[in-house]
Amino acid sequence: MSAQLVTIAVPSFNQGMYLDAALASIFSQGVAVEVYVLDGGSSDRSLEIIKNWEQKLAGWRSGRDRGQAAAINEGIALGTAPYVCWLNSDDYYLAAGIKNLVSALRNAPEFPAAYGRAWDVDAQGNKIRPYWTVPFSLPHLANRCFISQPATLIRRKAWEQVGGLDESLRMAMDYDLWWRLYLQFGPLLYVDSFVAANRRHDRTKTTINRREHYTEAMKIVKRHYGRVPVKWYIAWPVMVNLWLFLQWIRRYLR
Repeated sequence: MSAQLVTIAVPSFNQGMYLDAALASIFSQGVAVEVYVLDGGSSDRSLEIIKNWEQKLAGWRSGRDRGQAAAINEGIALGTAPYVCWLNSDDYYLAAGIKNLVSALRNAPEFPAAYGRAWDVDAQGNKIRPYWTVPFSLPHLANRCFISQPATLIRRKAWEQVGGLDESLRMAMDYDLWWRLYLQFGPLLYVDSFVAANRRHDRTKTTINRREHYTEAMKIVKRHYGRVPVKWYIAWPVMVNLWLFLQWIRRYLR
């Protein structure tokens, strides 16, 4: 078994204002990690930050790539640790977050992956609200993604057996992964403690491309569940149309 316990891929593109905090949160976990930063060719100060951390990184590269999912697959494939995950460069771990997830999976070998709780935070890292998370349930999974991606940890064997992320997806590749892990191995393990923070700001893909994100998520549900629950259609006017309108108002009033 690898001397390292967790392989962490960090995909990033022009997120220099957050990248340092993300990396600092990883290396303060007290867990043996191998970290690969996959930068998409940033033009901000990202490379300066990466070089500041270079001695602690297992590897990094910067240049045009085939998108976020491909970059994550690339980073995880470079590692050998028995547990894997990825941390988007604008998110961060809470103290002992990874350690709690590793401990949970070690004590429950029947589960392919574990997920904990996460805070939604603003651009400055101030808490907004807890991400809505519940113990694993198929009906809940069909109606919404209740698993916050930065608060997850996956066994490498399970990751490799399902083939990692679907690189054809652009917005909801994590949601698709939870479905495929569940369908092949069974429920994911819920850890009832806060392990990560999910940063909400105006430059996230899910903010900029709200309609595309919601549409892709519905396609994923149809693919794996066989139908799209009516909740998705009822929620569309609020989750997409009203949300986009409110974002337009916010920009107009600035």
